[in-house]
Amino acid sequence: MSRVFTISFASVYPLYVTKVEKKGRTKAELDQVIEWLTGFDDAELKGHLEEGTTFEDFFAAARLNPNAPLIKGVVCGVRVEDIEDPLMQKIRYLDKLVDELAKGKAMEKVLRA
Repeated sequence: MSRVFTISFASVYPLYVTKVEKKGRTKAELDQVIEWLTGFDDAELKGHLEEGTTFEDFFAAARLNPNAPLIKGVVCGVRVEDIEDPLMQKIRYLDKLVDELAKGKAMEKVLRA
């Protein structure tokens, strides 16, 4: 099992916020991206952050968007669509969406609309 699975989502979330805000995007946009991918509304997301939910439990509770497999590209030198472990793939889906948001991609494209 990868070490990243046991990291709390709450410990990484501020890094996501910093990354997108540094590039002129907002926390609200980040939360919208997370909601699109996981199905978590603001209250559910806040609950996971307060509880210190691990990535494993975070994605176990998620209702993954049916369009998530449309997320393609490279994260950390690995093609997201080629990742075999389902949990690692979900984590990398989120990483890819955060990267796209930070790079200024239009929200409609980030959300695969």
